[in-house]
Amino acid sequence: MPEDWGPAGTQSFDVARYRQVLGHFCTGITIVTAVHRDPPGGGAPAGFSAQSFTSVSLDPPLVAMCPGSAILSWPSIRDAGAFCANILAQDQEALCRRFATRGVDKFQGIGWRPSHATGSPVLDGVLAWVDARIEAIHEAGDHLIVVGRVVDLDVNREASPLLFYRGGYGRFEP
Repeated sequence: MPEDWGPAGTQSFDVARYRQVLGHFCTGITIVTAVHRDPPGGGAPAGFSAQSFTSVSLDPPLVAMCPGSAILSWPSIRDAGAFCANILAQDQEALCRRFATRGVDKFQGIGWRPSHATGSPVLDGVLAWVDARIEAIHEAGDHLIVVGRVVDLDVNREASPLLFYRGGYGRFEP
């Protein structure tokens, strides 16, 4: 067993230490969106900022995201059965913060178009987007692991990505 583990395989560190150490792993930032189509004829778009997004498989093309169980917009996205991961550019920190805020109309004044495959919102100005249908949902502590089968994707523009590192936003310059 690793020396950081306590008796019977329990951890010997607290949440603050866990966050500090894992904060040293840089991640990209996405805004996950969907439109729940019930009632028939359309519904309101839903979305949230997410740094836990990754490619899982090339064959079949699968991605995963890990929303917190308490995210208010998650039930709408789950019920839509699909989502679009909008990959943010370095100049979209304000958009990221907006979609990370509770109690606001996240889409007010935000340009978007429905994706061709699922109708999920593709936000204006994002670097790229990945549209997926939900294949599986797994409970994982205070989060979920959501696996999606990619049905469409594209690059919108060339720019540097918005990154999250050590509790703050950053940029990458090649």
